[in-house]
Amino acid sequence: MSTQSDNSFPVMRRSLLGALPSLAVLSACGPGTTTPAAPAPAPAPGSGPGPVPAAADPHRAAVPAAGPRQAGIDRPAQPQQHTVVSVFDIGPRVDVAELAAHLGEAVLGLCGKARAALGADAGDLTVTVGVGPGPSGTATARAVGGLELPAFAREERSAGSWGGDLLVQTCASDPVAAVLADTRLAADLAARGASRRWSQAGFRPPGGGAVRNLLGFPDGIENPRTDAELSREVWLPGPGPVAGATVAVVRRLRIDAPAFLAQSVARQEEAIGRRRTDGSPLSGGGPSDPLDLSAKSARGRYLVPAMAHARRANPNATGSAKMLRRGYSYRNGPEDQGLLFVSFQRRLRTFTATQRRLDDGDDLMRFVTATASAAFLVLPGFSAEVPLGGTLLGERS
Repeated sequence: MSTQSDNSFPVMRRSLLGALPSLAVLSACGPGTTTPAAPAPAPAPGSGPGPVPAAADPHRAAVPAAGPRQAGIDRPAQPQQHTVVSVFDIGPRVDVAELAAHLGEAVLGLCGKARAALGADAGDLTVTVGVGPGPSGTATARAVGGLELPAFAREERSAGSWGGDLLVQTCASDPVAAVLADTRLAADLAARGASRRWSQAGFRPPGGGAVRNLLGFPDGIENPRTDAELSREVWLPGPGPVAGATVAVVRRLRIDAPAFLAQSVARQEEAIGRRRTDGSPLSGGGPSDPLDLSAKSARGRYLVPAMAHARRANPNATGSAKMLRRGYSYRNGPEDQGLLFVSFQRRLRTFTATQRRLDDGDDLMRFVTATASAAFLVLPGFSAEVPLGGTLLGERS
């Protein structure tokens, strides 16, 4: 990849547009999706100008982009605090394989570098790329059980926020790094025939394990975590062109938080199926203990109510596999806030079976409305020698 001396910004084959957003605001760059975020922390007294080196914070250690699987899915193990999810359309004359290969080169140039590409410390920046049902090819789409999401209940569909050809998710502990990476990649994609369809910035609290959502409950408790679980539930097996790939579902879910929080804490816990204090299941035990769907009170009532979200979404109840959820909260304003749902799974059916069961009856979902939605095949890993999509997109049919 060549570089130019002016500001030390690289040129990725074709010139990148250098327009940068305000550094204090996360710009989602889609219609009606601009999301404010907390400004980057001020430098410590006497530290001087410039970003804090990544080495100063072990949680911001560089995450290599190259590897047999893409970063941003199971590495880093704890999702970074900030994300920008962007979905693009690809023009009919664009060579998808060439576009993906170029995008991979751009990602390698952005991740893990201190200043050369971003003008800021990249820290633990990751970029995850997926392709929709069209660019992935019909044969590949069939191999993973399809990528077209059916209609579900409580959806506000619009042409500008439903579906898409290309997913680019940037994640970082520093919101500036996530936004700058999204801006640079979007500008380069625009120069090559891709147009942004919808986008959303998100945030989550710091810390390991489950974190609290905008309803005040810990979220992300039930997730595959071990290598064996991830291999069984998330990664597509090899050998073959899809080895190391996975299926991603992204949905923007507007939540009527004021209405939910107007209920008593006891009613909130019944709707969720867990304690608000620490996420412990109503069936008993601690936060990490499994949900006991058969546990009953002395009067014979289920401790986890029949319509509790934790019960309705439990894989043992849906008959589906597990999904790896790495979701974020979002807030576009007091009337538009909620969950930026992001999940990774082997088959789309894992998500659709779960969502259909929620549609059949769930005390939480009556407060939730989907306003954007799409599914993608996350391409296998890549490197400087193996281009992004090189093992897969050449097999289109």
